Amino acid sequence: MKRIAAIAVLAVLIISAAWQALWPKGPEVGLDQGNKAPEFSLPLINGNEAHLADYKGKKVIVNFWATWCPPCKEEIPELKEISAKHSDDLVVLAINYTGSEASEEAVRTFVDSHAMKFPVLMDVNSEVLSQYEVFSYPTTYFLDEEGIIQKVQRGMVDRGTLEEFADS
Repeated sequence: MKRIAAIAVLAVLIISAAWQALWPKGPEVGLDQGNKAPEFSLPLINGNEAHLADYKGKKVIVNFWATWCPPCKEEIPELKEISAKHSDDLVVLAINYTGSEASEEAVRTFVDSHAMKFPVLMDVNSEVLSQYEVFSYPTTYFLDEEGIIQKVQRGMVDRGTLEEFADS
């Protein structure tokens, strides 16, 4: 009887080890290339709510920016162009840390004056800014259709980087 119990325990351990070794694992949630991007939810500039998960199935460019940031202003035309050119399979999410701005209305005015048609999210309490460890503007995360980080760009992105990501 002891022998049967020992064999049963051994069989369970072997099956468990095989399960752990062979079962496909999802990527770890984190901020490095290859990690699944952390989920977030923020209000859009128009008052609606946006969730990162809403964009699963599309490539996502998550761009942290500010109205007072010169490189952020310089990359807006490139972001607008890539957003318009690849609107079927790519979305640009522009996240503004509203606490660093004069007012929410100033952000709205800026967005309107620059004809930013892609979703602009308001990170009023810097929750997502902190979650994504953004220490400088602009900072951009490139996510594939499954929300996996393909690249992190600290500093201004250029047309070539955006096109390469969109066409990959």
